[in-house]
Formats: sequence, C-alpha cells, structure tokens
Amino acid sequence: MTPIALISRNVSPRRRGRHRRPSRFGRMPEVLLILLFLGLLLVPLTALAQPATAPAEPEPRFSWPLSPSPPVTRPFEPPAGPYAPGHRGVDLGGAPGQQVLAAGPGVVVFAGLLAGRGVVSVDHDGGLRTTYEPVTALVAAGDQVYRGQPIGALDPGHPECQVTACLHWAVRRGEEYLNPLSLIQVDSRIRLKPWNGGDAMSR
Repeated sequence: MTPIALISRNVSPRRRGRHRRPSRFGRMPEVLLILLFLGLLLVPLTALAQPATAPAEPEPRFSWPLSPSPPVTRPFEPPAGPYAPGHRGVDLGGAPGQQVLAAGPGVVVFAGLLAGRGVVSVDHDGGLRTTYEPVTALVAAGDQVYRGQPIGALDPGHPECQVTACLHWAVRRGEEYLNPLSLIQVDSRIRLKPWNGGDAMSR
C-alpha cells in the first residue's frame, strides 16, 4: 500500500452536518412559563396570609338626641357576638314628654310600635342607622329629617331606668353596633368676646 493510501485511510472524512452547541437561551420560554405559573399560585396565598382590615370608624357627625346634653345612665356595652348579651346603645336620662331630636340628617325608615314600645329609626349617609326608644313618634316612614329636628316625645317605662324617663339611643352599621357617644360631634367653634381695643387706642 502506498503512503498516500495510508494517509487517506487514517484521515476521517468530514461530516457534512455540523454539530450545533445548545443555546443557553433555548429553554428561556419554558422557564418563563414556570415562573409565571408559580407567581399566579403565590399571589392568592399571600392575599390569604394578610389579615383582613376592619372597617374604618365613621367620623363624629351626630348631636345629642336630647337637649340640653343629657346624663348617661347606662353606657354602651358591645356584645361579644351577634346573640351574646350586652347593651347595644346608651341610655340617656330625660323627662317624660321631652322632645327627642334626630341626631343627624337622614330618612325615617321606621316609626311605630315594636314589641309594645314606640320606636323611630333613621338611616344616614355612610350606612349608619340610629334608633330611638321608647318614644311617641312625630314622624312617619319616608320622611326626611334634619339634624336637631323633633322626631318624637320621650315615653317613660324604659327597663332599668333609674330616673323618670330614659331614652335608649343606638347606632349600627349593617349588623355591627357602634358606640353612639363616639359619634357625637363636639362643638369646637371659638367664641370671641367683644374687643374694645379700638376705643382704647382712640383715647
């Protein structure tokens, strides 16, 4: 065998197709899809892990339903549950026949007898409802009332009342009862006394 033949046998023929190295970007679409899927799973879990925020307390907007400012004979005692015992409002000392005033503007949704007692309920903005009992109603359901408008006359006979007559005043938002005293708007207007400085300067 000639030297040329030996050289031709030892040299391997070139492959027609070139072997391509795998691109590092070849699997990127699959990786992105996996990350997106995991992100969609984690979002609901993080939302469940966060505690639910309680509804914000409404700002003080009401005035006393009796005038002048009455004594509180029994405070608000929030119940532990919907059917648990408690005092779902405040009792205010008054006199029989005293005018009961709307604590704020709204619409009367009930005015009549309930379990033998006279009751007036008024709906206000923000989902609030005020209830007054025992009263002889001076308004009817559907009437619009303004703040301080007489809506009834106070009746005696409220249970556990330690004075001649007590008004039970309650406020609720949906099924949640709120402390009415925390919703009373305090008059913060500054009253200026007359100033005679001009007379003093002219002297």
